[in-house]
Amino acid sequence: MAAKTESLSSGPVSRSNHVIDQVKRMIASGELRAGDRLPIEKELAAQLGVSRGSLREAVRSLATLGVLETRQGDGTYVTQLDPGSLLRPLEFWAGLQEATQPVDLLAVRRVLETESAGLAAVRLTDAEFDDLEKILSGIDSELASGNLEPEAFIDADAAFHRHIAIASGNPALAALIDTLMTRTLRGRLWRAITERDSLGEAHADHRAILAALRTRDAERARIRMAAHLLGVEVFAAQHPVEGGDQAPESSSG
Repeated sequence: MAAKTESLSSGPVSRSNHVIDQVKRMIASGELRAGDRLPIEKELAAQLGVSRGSLREAVRSLATLGVLETRQGDGTYVTQLDPGSLLRPLEFWAGLQEATQPVDLLAVRRVLETESAGLAAVRLTDAEFDDLEKILSGIDSELASGNLEPEAFIDADAAFHRHIAIASGNPALAALIDTLMTRTLRGRLWRAITERDSLGEAHADHRAILAALRTRDAERARIRMAAHLLGVEVFAAQHPVEGGDQAPESSSG
């Protein structure tokens, strides 16, 4: 697992970056795999040609990114490298964007979910169709009784979109979509459907998406999903809110 020693500038940041780059190279090449234990600190620092202080700084950075984990008294290990953990820093960035560029963030979500719907249309199993139907049937019952609460709808909405993203068969895409389903974005959906009194309309969109998915027509599914999310995006553009929107405390799914 030896790495080539590179000429480094004297700054500790550049040396830490060198370590990060080398660990990334080792993982990409297969020298390090998910779950592997790194060599002891002294040995690894010598291999990479850096001080132990620079190595520790790099390890802390990689741990923050979800690439490494340090186990007290047991050493440092490569994580399972699952997309959800590795993309977690994106959630922090998304939270910052929501305050200044919410429409841009909603547009990104629309692009990603449109593609996830197209992929899911040809990959959904019968069991997954049953799960989606169960989510929407629960909303059918509450709408019929007149007891549907907006927060219950938003929880169902998140579950519906998440199931489709997972069914796309692309873990990276599903993780990106899940990262963008932030509290503030859900708050914007809350505001859009309650101010327009459009719970029924939004639910009809979901029914149309499910119907399109059942046809196994990827393009039809993409069109239905894009139209659904475009409505929220347009509403957010027309109704900017200082400081963002807050979703109800109970809708945290």
